[in-house]
Amino acid sequence: MKDLLIGGGVALFVAILGTPLLISELRVRHIGQQIREDGPAGHFSKAGTPTMGGLAIMGAALVGYAVAHVSTAFTTRGIVGMLTICAAALVGFIDDWLKVTRQRSLGLNKRAKVAGELVVALAFALVAVYWLRVSTELSFTRYDSLHLQLGKAGWVIMAVLFIVGGTNAVNLTDGLDGLASGSSAFTFAAFTVIGFFQVKHTGLYRNPASLDEAVMAASLIGACAGFLWWNAAPARIFMGDTGSLGIGAAVAVLALLENVDLLLPVIGGLYVLETLSVIVQVASYRLFGRRVFRMAPVHHHFELAGWPETTVIVRFWILAGLFTALALGVFYADFLAHGGAA
Repeated sequence: MKDLLIGGGVALFVAILGTPLLISELRVRHIGQQIREDGPAGHFSKAGTPTMGGLAIMGAALVGYAVAHVSTAFTTRGIVGMLTICAAALVGFIDDWLKVTRQRSLGLNKRAKVAGELVVALAFALVAVYWLRVSTELSFTRYDSLHLQLGKAGWVIMAVLFIVGGTNAVNLTDGLDGLASGSSAFTFAAFTVIGFFQVKHTGLYRNPASLDEAVMAASLIGACAGFLWWNAAPARIFMGDTGSLGIGAAVAVLALLENVDLLLPVIGGLYVLETLSVIVQVASYRLFGRRVFRMAPVHHHFELAGWPETTVIVRFWILAGLFTALALGVFYADFLAHGGAA
């Protein structure tokens, strides 16, 4: 428990104090957000707001994670997880940098961006299977919850899909001030509780590195919460793809390392809804020539329907919190169903 508090507390402290320093540096260098011309009209006033704030999130999480290990040893799984998160954030940073230098709302083209995500995801999956030797059973709340063996090849494919899907899902969610950073804090809270719970019940979960994974998640909570202080509406800084891709990778990596693969769509339920809204919108328009939503992702639909931006944000935070509670409820119910003591 002490390691979790240290990791989260230090990350929170670093993010709150470090983000304004980053804002000042970005303003000096004239690094500001480019706004899509086809986006909601109310967003044009946000043009020029400092972006690439994901640097503060990733930096704070790394510092929190490192300081939490002053008196304890790092684990290989934890190090691989953090490196994967940073690698995904690097892909996002390149995308953000190209947007700024080219002064347009598009950075990397779709193929280049997906290629970068695939490289990161495949590298993690291969290392996890052949070096970390993670369980290759498809799992819901435990490594053997379904007794369905995927095999190494199947697990690698699943891991790649999860990481690429996670990065893009959070990227789609990051469209309103504080929406992604606030909802992500809830998501990482679920992984913190699950990881800590696995430590206390190793006989049922058999995950020797779950404490380190919980420290990772706690550090990310602190980093997201500290960044949210400056990212809340009206935002003084945006996380950019640097933050959204790093956070998306972190969500997928934690689910895979904690062996709660199929619980991921529940824990990240808000991201799933945002992604589904885009899929439905595109499919409906291509098949029937009609749009289901005024604009996708769905948070923009509610904006155009007349909801104030802050109302959309707070209500979507509530959804993220409810999904977190549901996921933890399912996890605990499974624990009780398989011999755990209440």
